[in-house]
Amino acid sequence: MIKGLAITPPVIGRISIGKIVEKNGKRLPEKDDCFTITTQVQNKDGWLLHPLHAKLIEGAANAKIRSIPVKVLFNSSDLNLRAEYSMFDRTTGRPMCVGDGEKAKRVGVDGIADVVCASPDGCEMAKAGGCKPYGRLNVAIDGQEEELSSFVFRTTGFNSIRTLTARLQYFEAVSGGNTRYLPLQLKLRAKSTTQSHRAPVYYVDLCLRDGISLEAAVSQALAEAVKSEQAGVGIKALELIARAGLGNGAFEDGEEEAPAVVEEFYPDAETGAVSGQAVGQTVVPITTKLTNKLAGKNQVPAHA
Repeated sequence: MIKGLAITPPVIGRISIGKIVEKNGKRLPEKDDCFTITTQVQNKDGWLLHPLHAKLIEGAANAKIRSIPVKVLFNSSDLNLRAEYSMFDRTTGRPMCVGDGEKAKRVGVDGIADVVCASPDGCEMAKAGGCKPYGRLNVAIDGQEEELSSFVFRTTGFNSIRTLTARLQYFEAVSGGNTRYLPLQLKLRAKSTTQSHRAPVYYVDLCLRDGISLEAAVSQALAEAVKSEQAGVGIKALELIARAGLGNGAFEDGEEEAPAVVEEFYPDAETGAVSGQAVGQTVVPITTKLTNKLAGKNQVPAHA
């Protein structure tokens, strides 16, 4: 195995509750009130829709997907959802510091160092660099053809991360460590807060599918777990390999994924710019900066 390269669950598509739109020459993230299921391919208009998107939207009210039937890949909660505090270089899109509130890995002049993580509220570097929680959930959607492949839902929302973490831990506990076999669904929920000025804020929840009780779901999961074990499917071995793969690299996101993550989740708080520049500065999208850098061209000046 190549050292330093995180081996993540295979991904065949994305689940999002937002999109990137172009306004006045700027590429800006825009929240949505429904799920979008896409492939991993982009064109000038954005991410291409996955065939499962069309299938699920057929029976959706108002042609909006607000729930997705899923199963998780693993029984262990921390393998299904990986979440930590993350800070990215806004120019290159590369991770600069990733921590869990106690310890972190940080990129410095001498390479990657282990440091104390004081969380964004207690770290001066975090306050200046825009550190925030960042989670990735891998699930299998009903109807996909490939086993051990997944769709990834990425989020920097406290509500989604906190809710998904709690649900996964609760399901793991009540099912006796058989979360993988539970019939679940991703459901979009809304709440209002004073910070949102009482406008709805959408977040993602993970719950049992409609019409099935907890007792029936757990009974079904236990039966499927026994059937799987009798068939020789080694879930415990799978989890050992998955955990080793994730721990093989300092950071989960590589150079290919990171620029898209920065563009979608780390806009400037005041301008909405994906470059992370301050108010009054020229906005240069991440993709443009990377292209200019690779081409050896001069960067656009910081001030207009």
